[in-house]
Amino acid sequence: MEELFYIAPLLIIAVVVLGAVSVIRRSRQVNSAWSSGLTAEARCLRTYTTTSGGAGDTMVSTTLHHVYEFTTREGRTVRFEERNGPGTTLEGDIVTVYYAADHPERATAHAPSRGKLAAGAGCALVFFGVIVTFCVVFILVAHKMFDFMGS
Repeated sequence: MEELFYIAPLLIIAVVVLGAVSVIRRSRQVNSAWSSGLTAEARCLRTYTTTSGGAGDTMVSTTLHHVYEFTTREGRTVRFEERNGPGTTLEGDIVTVYYAADHPERATAHAPSRGKLAAGAGCALVFFGVIVTFCVVFILVAHKMFDFMGS
């Protein structure tokens, strides 16, 4: 039974670390696309939404997705999907995309905004840090409690 007080927080920490790695990876990809200086005109092929939550008293969250297609300077046709794009971009619209030559499939249609990117990633990482700190404190308190009860 004691093991549950160690395993559950460690699993939570593992999931949070994976989330942090994902946030950092995507931030670096977007920053790389912006920094490359390469742009192209892309057509929005499709827009759709996904929802999550809504069971019982939980809040419903809706995410807007866009599917874009563009041609690189080398003539390669690339199709990519991006979440949380502007609601004003509709199917058939032409937008400017930013991409890195070595990974055009990691393009972004978000206009360069490094401060916004850093703030969003920073806030997510602080939130993840709070969760990890809580889990570590929980493990330490549980360990002390079990030591005290065992003596």
